[in-house]
Amino acid sequence: VYTLHYLKSETIIKELAHVLVLIATLTAKPGQETALETLLRAMVPKVRSEQGTLEYTLHQSAEQQGRFLFYEKYADRAAFDRHCATPYFKELMAAVSPLLGGAPTMDFSEVLVSARD
Repeated sequence: VYTLHYLKSETIIKELAHVLVLIATLTAKPGQETALETLLRAMVPKVRSEQGTLEYTLHQSAEQQGRFLFYEKYADRAAFDRHCATPYFKELMAAVSPLLGGAPTMDFSEVLVSARD
């Protein structure tokens, strides 16, 4: 089962005091693309009511079949931590683990400027 390992990101996200953005990438094993997509799609409605989760959007790569990206935006670190502590997040990580061709990648960033500003 894959778990969240922050690696160097743990230090980085401690320093982010404002909006936290995460791009999480998950790649299916060959033949598991549909199963993985089904599980990931089912996660989105569950997240909609989370306090502090500003955006949680699932994308599929146009270049690589079976590669999915979540664009996630949280009000702060506490909102991200609450998301990761939910039972449905933990269940998702356990369910997708056998479908993945490798560990998910996570890229944390901080919003600097937006076209919406």
